[in-house]
This record gives sequence, structure tokens and C-alpha cells, in this order.
Amino acid sequence: MKLHFIAIGGAAMHNLAIALYKKGYQVSGSDDEIFEPSKGRLDNYGLLPQEIGWDPDLITKDLDAVILGMHAKEDNPELRKAQSLGLKIYSYPEFLYEQSKDKTRVVIGGSHGKTTITSMVLHVLKHAGIDADFMVGAQLDGFEVMVRLTDAAKIIVLEGDEYLTSPIDRRPKFHLYKPDIALVSGIAWDHVNVFPDFDMYLDQFRIFIDQIGSDGYLAYCSEDNILSNLVAEFKGKLRYKPYALPEFKINDGITYLQYKKEEIPLIIFGKHNLMNLNGARLICKELGVSDSLFYSAIRKFEGASNRLDLVDNDNDTYIFKDFAHSPSKLKATVEAVKEQYPENELVACMELHTFSSLNKDFINEYKSCMDKADRPFVYFNPNTLKHKKLPMITANDIREAFGNSRLKVYTDSELLITYLMSLNWKNKNLLLMSSGNFDGLDISSFSKNILLHK
Repeated sequence: MKLHFIAIGGAAMHNLAIALYKKGYQVSGSDDEIFEPSKGRLDNYGLLPQEIGWDPDLITKDLDAVILGMHAKEDNPELRKAQSLGLKIYSYPEFLYEQSKDKTRVVIGGSHGKTTITSMVLHVLKHAGIDADFMVGAQLDGFEVMVRLTDAAKIIVLEGDEYLTSPIDRRPKFHLYKPDIALVSGIAWDHVNVFPDFDMYLDQFRIFIDQIGSDGYLAYCSEDNILSNLVAEFKGKLRYKPYALPEFKINDGITYLQYKKEEIPLIIFGKHNLMNLNGARLICKELGVSDSLFYSAIRKFEGASNRLDLVDNDNDTYIFKDFAHSPSKLKATVEAVKEQYPENELVACMELHTFSSLNKDFINEYKSCMDKADRPFVYFNPNTLKHKKLPMITANDIREAFGNSRLKVYTDSELLITYLMSLNWKNKNLLLMSSGNFDGLDISSFSKNILLHK
């Protein structure tokens, strides 16, 4: 097939382009901006567009299909040309489904933890020697790219995102995969620009569960009461099994799982990750992996990229970064680091960066999310509000929403970094949380400077 990607530079799009190129397809693409790591990866395979920008001349009748990314707009000139020529236009979720119609489709959904659970499942399947295609939202150790598509694999594991499919398809991505085996990790309102109230957001998960095949299987987190009530609506319609927090203990900064009479040391930590692990175990079990083999593999799992990554440490100070930005993720991550290192003071910095997190009607959802931090900080850039065309919010709005009298709010990233550098970091840990980058902060260099100047 001959395919053209409109907005090839996206995180999922460039990985899909590479996967299809490796499968033998003719692939071209375009974008109006391409950043690293997409740029380097595309260039490595000869797929980097020669010029940045949109060019309708790239859209020709001999294309078998066009794959449209969410970054493109409805009036994109290449999209308009493809429509005028009557070409087949797919979103990347649609194309993934087309590529996996004859496979067992495993879809991991939920408001939080889906990237980590998908990564855990893939890690264990690789350890068990089970061939599987996949699409996951983070770079994994031992995997070259984030998308794999082959003719040989009988299983595909897909991270099921509830955000929109494409500019011309307003369905959530995970509505297109039609799972045989599924997992929902929990439901906590997000994406308020698309789902302006919780009931509308909840309905997306109801539709997702309803799409599981009649012989299908659902694993779900029973510690989420909203999710448990939703699953109860499908009693008698499908097989499902709950999971919860497994038995564990923390000893000298290491988490141990209790399995039979054995204590299994883990690299990962935090109650949210242990629940993720238990969900991944049920999925792997449904795919034929025994519990003993699962635990043998999972002890070596280091986590997904940008999910509680240990940036640097000197055995007295630990510095982590995390993708956490929604209230449920933020709360779970802060509590995880504090519980893992209870004797160290926790300095937690969160950047409000997404549309939801900067929405004045949504920020009250953050109440008490950072209460476990000894020194909580929130940063936001007022220019981001202007860019997203949102009403301005004030530092006082943030403090009231979080309901934390110890919270310090910054709107200048340089002032925040200067203040953090001035602290005495003995017996302190730092947690940096954002879906952005604190205005281009080099977190690795910053972390080294903190440890160097202690």
C-alpha cells in the first residue's frame, strides 16, 4: 500500500508511520512542525519530510489511503485535496483496527494508568516469549518504537485513549478498537474541553465496555466505586473480574510484593502502580501467562517513560519526574513518593499545562491533591492561558482550588527554579510533575545542579 500521513510528526503518528514502513508499505508524510524525538526517528528511516508545511501536491490519486492526525485542522489543504479526490481517509485508531481485525485485540483503558498497564503487559509477554503487536503511549526499554504491526502476531495490545480520534471524527479513540479483552483502570473526569460534564465523560466508558465482544473479558479496578457501579450494569453480558491493591510492604525504600510465601522486590513503587500491576496480571493470565511467570517478569519492570522516572539521586536526595497532570494522577504520584520515602521531606512541583488543568471551572477538582507534599508548589505560565484562549486565573484561585495553605504558586519559571536551587536538599526529595516542561527546563541538568550544590 501507498500511504500518506497528514501530521506525521505526532507521537503516535510517527510511530505508526515507522511501523508501516518496516512492514513494507510506501510511506510519505507532512507536518507544519516536527520536534524531537519524532524528527530524529523519522529521519533515521528516511521518512522525514523534505520541507516543513502542508503541500496539496503530495496528495495524488495513486495513494491507497491517507492517515489523518489530530494535530491537523479541518481546513487542512492536504485533507481538502484528499476529500476532493475521494481518497480513503483513516484516523490512526481506524487504521490500527483495520490492521488488527484478525487478531485478538487487548485494549487498556481508564483515566489513569493505561500507559503503565499496557507497558507492563508488553514487558511480561516479551519475557514469556508471546509474540504481540502493540500501540503504547510511551517509549519502553527493550522496544525500538511505540507501535508494532506484523502479519505474524496473533495478539495486539492497544492503549485505549478516550480523547478524540481526529479533526473530522469526534469519537474517542478507544471506541474504534472493539476489544476482545479489555481493562479499565478507573474513571476520573478529564478532557473538559470535549466532555464538559462528568456524566458525558462516564458515558464514553459505558460505550467502550458495551463494545467488548460477547465472548470477551473485562478486568477492572474494584477500588473505584464509580467504575464498579458501571460494570455492574453489564452483569450477565460479559465475563469480568475485579482487581485491587495486592499485599505489599516497603522496606528501606524498596517495595516488596507478597506472593504466597515469597517476597518479590520491585523497581516500581506506589499504590497506584501496584494496582496497575494487579490489573496487568489479570490481562496476562487471560493471555495464558501463569502468575508465577508474571511475577518473575514484573520484578524487572522499570516503568514507562515519564511515569515516576528517577532522574538522579545521591542516596540522600531522590529527584523524580512524572507526566502527572490530572487530579487523580497528581494525588497518586505525590502519595507514592511520600510513602516510599517517609523520612525525607517531599518538595512537589506541579505545572498546570493542559486545557482541563487551566480551566477555571475544573481546577476545584484538585482539592487536597498535594496535601501529602511537605512543600507543595504549583506553576503556570499566563501565556499558556492566552494560547488556549482561556479566562485568566490568579495565584489565589489556585490556592483556593487546591485547599492547601502551604501551597506556593509561581507564574515565572525562572523564579521557581531559583528558589528551588536555594533550598538545602539534605534529606529532601524533589518531584516534578507536568505534561509540559516548565518552559523548557532541562530536568537532567537541573537535577545534577541540585545534587552538586547540596
